Order: sequence, then structure tokens, then C-alpha cells
Amino acid sequence: MTSSYIKSLIRQMENDLKTAWQVLRVKGPGEIQFWFIALIVGVGAGFAALGFRNAIEVLQTAVYGADDSKTLHSYLSDLSWYWVVSIPVLGGIVSGIFLQWLTPDGRARSVADVIEGSSLHKGRVETRAGIGSALASLVTLSTGGSSGREGPVVHLAGVISTWVSNRINASGITGRDLLGCAVAGAVSASFNAPIAGALFALEVVLRHFAVHAFAPIVIASVAGTVVSRLQFGNVTEFVLKQNNEMQFYIELPAFLILGLISGLVAAIFMRSVFFAEKAGNQLQARWNIPGWLRPGLSGLVLGIMAVWFPHIIGVGYETTSAALTGQLLFLQAVFFVILKCIAVAVTFGGRMGGGIFSPSLMIGAMTGLAFGIVATSIFPSVSGEETLYALAGMGAVAAAVLGAPISTTLIVFELTGDWQTGLAVMVAVSLSTALASRLVDRSFFLTQLEHRNIHLAAGPQAWLLATFSVADIMRDKDHDHAAPEDICWELVEQGIYVDGNATLEAAMPIFDNSGADFIPVVTLGGEDQPPELWGAVFEVDALHVFNDALAETAAEEHS
Repeated sequence: MTSSYIKSLIRQMENDLKTAWQVLRVKGPGEIQFWFIALIVGVGAGFAALGFRNAIEVLQTAVYGADDSKTLHSYLSDLSWYWVVSIPVLGGIVSGIFLQWLTPDGRARSVADVIEGSSLHKGRVETRAGIGSALASLVTLSTGGSSGREGPVVHLAGVISTWVSNRINASGITGRDLLGCAVAGAVSASFNAPIAGALFALEVVLRHFAVHAFAPIVIASVAGTVVSRLQFGNVTEFVLKQNNEMQFYIELPAFLILGLISGLVAAIFMRSVFFAEKAGNQLQARWNIPGWLRPGLSGLVLGIMAVWFPHIIGVGYETTSAALTGQLLFLQAVFFVILKCIAVAVTFGGRMGGGIFSPSLMIGAMTGLAFGIVATSIFPSVSGEETLYALAGMGAVAAAVLGAPISTTLIVFELTGDWQTGLAVMVAVSLSTALASRLVDRSFFLTQLEHRNIHLAAGPQAWLLATFSVADIMRDKDHDHAAPEDICWELVEQGIYVDGNATLEAAMPIFDNSGADFIPVVTLGGEDQPPELWGAVFEVDALHVFNDALAETAAEEHS
């Protein structure tokens, strides 16, 4: 081949790539293209999760001298008390600075914000705030915060999918599917759990099991797992006793009771976190505490607690493993449940960052162990190992907190490698989830959103209204079928109007209460300025848009 021919061929390939990229940006990816993009997103999310985990190890080693997060509290036992107290304080202040600098409200983003992005923002999450939250959570988890790493990792994966969605001009459905792919890859890489990672994305983030989303999410989940196994191999997070055998039907009533107790523990745990967050907000406002200092004060409380009880520091895998292998006594297990609930509440109340899943595993394992010790001591002749109850309790509390019985059950199986005790775990998980979902708004994440007046727990009929601005639906004053201005001003004088920046969520109750066919859309001026009339939103237009949105949502969830 001549050099001119080769140059011509290269130029042709460059033009073809440019054309393909333009088509991808303008028209969105086709199915095969999308699967390839899902693979890339899964790999990227997997490396993000792996990098986050390794960064925790590196920073933790530098700060505490502990090179293994699974044995952190053992290192703390030999550390001077002033280091145990001061490190969480300094870490909290650094976390607060990151959040103050990179987020608009000083709040760390997590799984709840990813769910919000999936439902309300076409599969997009906040990029700058997400990066800031990841940095803050990294410092928190490395310096003594009592939370988990899955929340920041899931949101960091959402940042990756958001960047990709914006680059390819993805529609709402495509953006949501890409977000699910990123979450699946991150969860799979974090826990070496490909099945659970895929189902977590469907069950928790997308909140449906549509066929069109299943294949790309599975591809991304497997990709994330491969990334994780390249470094850690095919190993489980926890190692159990080999004789975890249930006395089958005879023990089932005990696991039913454990499920109910786990549901109550999960509800108390979640409510303690919400109480701490509310109390933290009130104290910050009352004492005018700077946003960057709030996490530092929580770090001080955690450090003081850790001087006597280092088990509360960090993710808690060492204590969880001790519970799953029966190395704790009854009073120890009960006491650590209470302490861990307080520590996690302090961490979240101080806005230090981190996730809720790993702490719920620890609390669940200790709850199950305490129950198992009692149950096996009352009926020793017909009982299996108390560690089986620890395993079931771990799944039951975590499933109730996440509101995800399917994916949590599978995560527990894949974390432990114990598939022979599935019946016990499933029975406990089902009852705990059913009970806890009635004591909160279905899950920890959906209750968080409910506290922010984002009503996703009630279903699309409740939250879809918030996705439409009245300004986009109204008929302006120059419309061929505009509302008469004199009637609009009469309605404004009666207090029947809606702000131009509001959504249909605010407009629909006004229709119901007033009985009007249309509502004026205005911008209220200052004390010396009259309101400005934009136009009017008609009930028939609002209902038409809402009905179309419901139909599109149903089509997406069943396609």
C-alpha cells in the first residue's frame, strides 16, 4: 500500500468516527451501541468504587496506621486517647470544608439523591456536589466517621453516568438506564456481588424491573464485578462457620419473630438518624454554627465514644464478622446495637457523609446474634447455630432500611457465600421489610426525600406533578385561547393564583379548592410594585400533560 492510500484511509476512518459521534450525540444510542456504552459505564463505575475503597485504605493507614479497615477497632485499642478523639474532629472539619465549598447547602449527597435524579431529573445527578460529597465521605470514613462507603460510591457512579448522558444527549429513559448501569457497576464492585448489584439498581434506583433496562444493567454489573475481582479475586466479604444448618421447619417460627424484631430495630435506627439530622439543623440555626464546623463537632462526640468503644468507628466490618462467627456475648451484642445506632445518628446528624448500608449490616448481625443466643438457649435440642440468626438478622435489618428485600437478600448471600440458609434469611427479610415500611415512608432513602417534600414513596401519580413547570404549560396573554385578563385579575384579588416559578404540584390543589377552570400565573412584586401577569394555566391542559406523563411512565416501566 502507498503512503497516500494509508493517509486517505486514516482520514476516512476519522470522518466516519466523527459522523458516528455526531449521530450518537443527536439521535442517542441504538440498542447495541447502548450496551457498549453500558459496558464502559460499568467499568468506569467499578474503577470509581475500587478507587474509593483503596483511597480509604491509604488515607486510613496514613492517619491511624491501620492498613485494613476490617480490623480498625483493634488498632484503635492501642492508640493514645488524644489521637482517638482528635482524628475524627480534624476529619470532620476537613469534610465540612469540602461540603461548604462544593455543595450549595453543606449536605453530603447519597443514594436518596440518586433516586431523586432518576425520577425527577432524567437520570442526572449534581456533578459538583457529588464530587464534593465523595471527597467529604472519603475523609469521614478514613478518620472515624461511623457510616458506610456504598452511599458515596453510588452517587459517584451517578456523576459518571450523568457526564456520559450529557455527552450523548440522552433522553430521560436512556439517562435513567445509564444511571442504573452506573449504580449496578459500583455496587457490584463494592461488594463483589454481580447479581445483587443489578437488582439493587432496578429495585432501589429505577424502582421497576423493565425488560429494556435489564440487559444493559446486567452487563454493567458484571463489568464492575470483573474490575473488583482483578484486584481482590473471587472472595467473600465475610467468612462464616461451616455448620450453619437450620433445623428446617421447626425453627421457622423463630425466624418469623426475628423478622418482626429486626423490622422494629430498623425503624428505630432510621428514626434515630432522622431525629439527629433534625436536631442538628435546629442546633446549627440556634447557635449559628458554621457549616464547616458542624461535622467537626460530631467528630468530637464520636472520638469521645471511641475512647471506650472503638467498635463504633468506621464501617464496622470487624464487629460484623465477629457477630457472624459467634464471637460476641449476648450483652455485648445488645450494647453494640445501641452504641452503633447512636454513632451513626451522630455521624448523619453532623453531616459528615457516608452511607447507611454497612452500618445496617452491623446492627442487623448483632441483633440476629442476640436473638439467636436466646432462642438456641431456650430450645437447644431443636435449634441450629446462633450465627445463622446473625446472618438472617443482618439481611432483615439491612433490607428494611434500604426498602429492598430482593437485592439485600442476594447481597447477604454474595457477601457470605452461604446459599444453603436462604429460607431463614428470606423469611426474616420479608417480615422485617413489611413491618418497617409501615413505620417509615417505605425506606430510609424515600423517607429522606419525603422530609425534603419530594414525594416519591407514593408513586408516580404523586411526584410527576413536580416535574412540570406551570410556565411551560400556561397559555400566555397573547395565546389564541388565552384567559380574559379582567377575570385573571379578579382571581388574583381573591388570592387564587400561582407563582410563575411553581410546578403543577402547587397548582393542582388550587384547582381542587377553588373550582376554577384556570388559574392566573403571576410574579408578585415588592411592596411598591404590582404583580406581573404572565398568563393562566388551564386545568384541562394540566390534566392532559399529567395523563401523558403517567402513560409514558407506565410504558417505560412495562417495556
